[in-house]
Amino acid sequence: MQSGVTKVKLLWITLFCVAIGFLESAVVVYLRELYYPSGFRFPLSTMNDNIALTEVIRELATLLILLSFANVAGQSRKQRIAWFFYCFAVWDIFYYVFLKALIDWPESFFTWDILFLIPTTWTGPVIAPVIVSISMILLASLLLWIDARLPAFKVQWKTSVLLLIGASLVFLSFIWDYSRFMIEHCTFRGLFQPDIVQKAIQSYIPVQFSWWLFIPGELLILAGLFKIFSRASETYKRI
Repeated sequence: MQSGVTKVKLLWITLFCVAIGFLESAVVVYLRELYYPSGFRFPLSTMNDNIALTEVIRELATLLILLSFANVAGQSRKQRIAWFFYCFAVWDIFYYVFLKALIDWPESFFTWDILFLIPTTWTGPVIAPVIVSISMILLASLLLWIDARLPAFKVQWKTSVLLLIGASLVFLSFIWDYSRFMIEHCTFRGLFQPDIVQKAIQSYIPVQFSWWLFIPGELLILAGLFKIFSRASETYKRI
């Protein structure tokens, strides 16, 4: 991430992401004080409709903030994509750093958490999103390195498909347990009835994370990154 990116620019972008991470953790501290005064645990407490809707919109707003910032920070398509991945990853990592500092949570890397609410509830042990964030930083670094040295370099479509399949498997691993539970405890019609959904949520306790989806997904992503790096390195050597 050295060429094409000054240390000052990298510092300010990182500070921005860390600050967003703190704001996100602060909101969660307030919510847990209101809904989990004895400490966060499953099953989930019921939120009123206004708070639940606000949470979903807050997540959308956070994504928009990161996307907008990445578009301002980047001067090319590769840079904009790279900065979005970098910002998302640093934000996510420091979100947990600040939660640990403020309320001594999570207890371990394998503590379960609610990760996201869009398009459905994501759950998983804390270590899983941290691993994903590290992969995103690696991808961002690689894209910035390529943009600085090989601006005309394009990722092969086969590699893009590899990354997409890997990301899809990781995504499925995060929603699998919750989705399985909801399908088992709600009829198809019940999934569209708030009272039935709320009742099911109040009894949901994560059983087992889908490592069988997550690990292959991460390996495919790392394989894709390696293919991009290898091809870019060979191209750079021939210049």
